[in-house]
Amino acid sequence: MVEQQKQEPEIPYLTRTQVLVAMGATAILLWIVAKLWLRFGNVSLFKLYWYPRDLFLGVGLGLVITLLSGLIHRFSAPYRKSADYYLELVLNPLALPDLIWLGLLPGLSEELLFRGVMLPALGADHVAVIVSSLCFGVLHLSGSEQWPYVIWATIIGIIFGYSALLSGNLLVPIVAHILTNWLSSYLWKIRRFS
Repeated sequence: MVEQQKQEPEIPYLTRTQVLVAMGATAILLWIVAKLWLRFGNVSLFKLYWYPRDLFLGVGLGLVITLLSGLIHRFSAPYRKSADYYLELVLNPLALPDLIWLGLLPGLSEELLFRGVMLPALGADHVAVIVSSLCFGVLHLSGSEQWPYVIWATIIGIIFGYSALLSGNLLVPIVAHILTNWLSSYLWKIRRFS
């Protein structure tokens, strides 16, 4: 029986502090890009309303995405290898309370930029959803063998983009993104402990 070799990261393993600082710095950078685009790009932020119905839509969408992600992880070896590589790099050094930041920082900053600013700037249509989702997917590239994870992130970006367009509310993808990050990372960490 041939033993499967563990994929070594193309970037060195990070400490807990380095991961948290990287998440914070990335969130700030995405926020700055979004704010500059809003200021100088002649574009308005996608509408954001606090409607209970849209909050529940976001929760439902987050649960469905988490379930689909778990199924793909279970049945697709290339995706599992790619996702585990990425998650090992990001999640392994983090403590369970840190997962709050893993949900909030990317969930807010990435949705602000990709769905809140880029989507309306590109026309808030099918092409805008595809282009913003491709950019979102590439943001999740952490190594040359990470394409299955990037493809999945792109698909999720498409789902988030259409959830914003169909609901007319940025709250839906924000809630779905935060919840997906929380649940997926928590379940991954729990599997590692068992």
